[in-house]
Order: sequence, then C-alpha cells, then structure tokens
Amino acid sequence: MTTESLAQAIARVGSPVELLRDLDWPAFTFPVAPEFTNWRDEQRAWNTTVALMDQSHHMTQLFLGGADLIPLLESISPNTFATFRPGVAKQLISVNQDGYLIGDGILFYNSDGPEGLVLIGHHILIDWVRYNVELAQAAGRDVRARLEPNSHMRGGADPTFYRYELQGPHANEVMEQVFGGPVPDVKFFHIADVSIAGRPVKALRHGMAGQPGFEFYGPWADHQVVLDAIMAAGEAYGIRRVGAKAYSASPLESGWVPTPFPAIFDEDFAAYREWLPAARAGSIGGSLHSADVHDYYLTPYDIGLGRSVRFDHDFHGREALERHAADQRRRKVTLIWDAEDVAAIVRSQLEPGVPAKYLDWPKARYGFYQMDEVLQDGKRVGISTDAGYVAYDQHYMSLATLDASIPDGAEVEVVWGEDPVSKKAQADAVHRQVRIRATVAPAPYHEWARTRYRANAGA
Repeated sequence: MTTESLAQAIARVGSPVELLRDLDWPAFTFPVAPEFTNWRDEQRAWNTTVALMDQSHHMTQLFLGGADLIPLLESISPNTFATFRPGVAKQLISVNQDGYLIGDGILFYNSDGPEGLVLIGHHILIDWVRYNVELAQAAGRDVRARLEPNSHMRGGADPTFYRYELQGPHANEVMEQVFGGPVPDVKFFHIADVSIAGRPVKALRHGMAGQPGFEFYGPWADHQVVLDAIMAAGEAYGIRRVGAKAYSASPLESGWVPTPFPAIFDEDFAAYREWLPAARAGSIGGSLHSADVHDYYLTPYDIGLGRSVRFDHDFHGREALERHAADQRRRKVTLIWDAEDVAAIVRSQLEPGVPAKYLDWPKARYGFYQMDEVLQDGKRVGISTDAGYVAYDQHYMSLATLDASIPDGAEVEVVWGEDPVSKKAQADAVHRQVRIRATVAPAPYHEWARTRYRANAGA
C-alpha cells in the first residue's frame, strides 16, 4: 500500500485550499491528564502562584548532528548562527522563496555530540528540515537526524527526555528550594546545567505563558525523581500541575501563534510536496475561505517572528524577506472578544433553530491551522489564528495578524463558523456563521510578557 503524497492529493482534488479545508485531521491531544484539578485554577496558577507543565509528550523532536549541520540550517533559515553554540537555544524559522513563513520550532544546542542539537515543535518545520537533511545526505554531506514523534504517535513509548516547565510569580522561590540556594543567573533562551535531587538537569530560561520560569529537561529515566522534587518544593507556594486543557490555552498569553499556515504551495516547494505525505499536511479550519492559497500565507513579521530574522548570511528567500522587512503590512495583536457576542454563541446551542458554530472551552480550534476572517467596516483586515478563554483575565480572546494601520483599542469583527461548511468531520455539519465584535489589544496581552520577558529575546 502506497502513501499518497501532498502533490498527488492536490492533483486529485484540484486545489490545496479545498484539500486542506476538507481534510480530516485528528484532534490534537496532549498526552497528559486533561485536568489535575480544574483547568480554570490551573490557568490562574501561572499568573498568581506557580504552575508545573509537563511538556514531555506532545511535541515532535528531531535530534540533529554532524559537521555540516549548521551550514545546512543557515541555508534554509533567516536566523543568525554567528554566535550559536552549546548552551544556547533559538526560535528557528524558515521561509519560502517569496519570504513567507514555513513554520517555527525551538532549536536547543546541548553539545557538539552526534545528537547534540534537537529541534522541538509541531512537525511542520521539522518535516522541512528533515527533507533538507535527506538531500544533504544524498550529496555526501555530514548531517544526521533522528525523528522522535510525540508520545501519542509513538503509541506511548518513553521519550528521550522529560521536559517540565515551571513558571509563575513564585517560580523563583520554588527553584531556590529545589537548588538549595540562589536561582542561576541565566539569560533568556540560554541553557544552564543544574542539579535537582542529585540528578543532572538542563534548564532553559523561558516561559510558555509569558511568566518567569525555566524549562527543565533531562534523561527520561530521571523524570519521576525530578518531578517529585519540584512538586515537593512547590507545595508551600500553592503549586499546581497543569493539565492538557489549561496548557492548550497558554499561547494566548505568551503571544505565540502555535501553527501558522505553511507557505509550501509554490514552485520552489514542488519536490518537497512530492516527498511529503498528504497525511502530514494538516487541515484548515475557520471562516477564511479563498480560492487563492496565498491569502493564507504569513510573513514572519505578521505574527511577531521578525526578531528571529538576521540578514547576515545568504538563505533561501532572503531577497524577498528583505522586501517584507522594509514594508511590514501586518502586525500581531490580541483580540478581546465581546462578552455578549460570546454568550450569544453559547446561548444559540440551547435555543431552537440552527446554532452558531460550537465554541469550545478553553480552546476553540477545530483545524490544525485555525484561520478566521477579521473584518472592519465589512473589509477583510486580517486573520484570527488561535482562540480561547483565559480564566485569569476572564476574557475570550484570540491571537491575530491585522493590517498595521489598525491601532490598539479599535473595534473589529471576527467571523466565526464556515460558509460553505467544509466536509471535514471536525466542523459541525449544521451551524451558521456569526460575527463577533472584538477589541484590538497588544500581543502578548500582559505587559510583563511584552517587556521584561522579551527583553533579552534573540535570533
């Protein structure tokens, strides 16, 4: 039995947009408990006390090494590698020949060993890197890669590393208890070697929800010892474990767009589409419905990834990206959805007649790429990409990219629901499209995450 490639699937359907609108994509699950207590208090914990998030299972990992690896990555990424070295991480991005985004992931530089680097994230960027690694290997270059799918795709087999995110206003106090002394002075996106319960641990300075904290990781064999030590140290500070429901909404506070639509449908990616299985292409959900796939494309600047761009080397798409840098037409924002309009969607599920598209809590995603049209005065002015409820602020909100001319405080409308309704099983077969008023706000929404948290972010 052969696996249909993305190129074959597009040829069969006739359009990449219609293929992905109708493509069934299994619900993305985090293979941890949905809730350890309740998702509202688990969300609040990273803003009010301290929270522990288990990131061991839900992301794809690509272990990388070889003498020719960095030159390969330089050729396909606008990130700078001039000072990249063991003990540093970066948010890796890649673009197509026209400067539009393929995807992003976190690249950890742990050591100069055969698997000393690991790229972690959704599979979209990882697949593009894998493809280029295979081309390099065929050309005789010294590049190695090992793919480790998320735990759900592995059927529950143990991962190489555990990964625990500790964050919140009392994270430093908990870490002082864990370390038996001061918290290491580590720059943003730098990695420290520490010890927890006598086990060697690596600690990346960052936070998934835009709050102070570290990501701790190490060999899976140590996962329970390290987890127990952190939880014991945090008991006095009201630590809560964060389940899958609460964790899924954390990007709304950190301002990270989880799955931007990949710009892989032009001629420079023709061979890649022949290589990529259609089953890994993802699905489009949302009200944005255009026959032109380019209407779904995003530049790095559209969703706040411009900080990862450096024009200090040659890379695929550089010339076009330089033009985007000089003419940034959209910006990333938070949209605060009108409470009455949200309530009306919920109420429609309880009244006679055709209901509005169901609005899930705490996360309202029903496509791998959630792409909802944003209007102002009836004109499309952007795309809402990720929506959900944040219990700490008691807002339903979304991350969006809007025309740069629209200021904070302006009112726009998010179009919720599909018309026509796509054929994928994740879209309610019977629903009506509605408009939700929304107020434009900064992204990240919280001032601390926008300023001090991002102050040392690098490329």
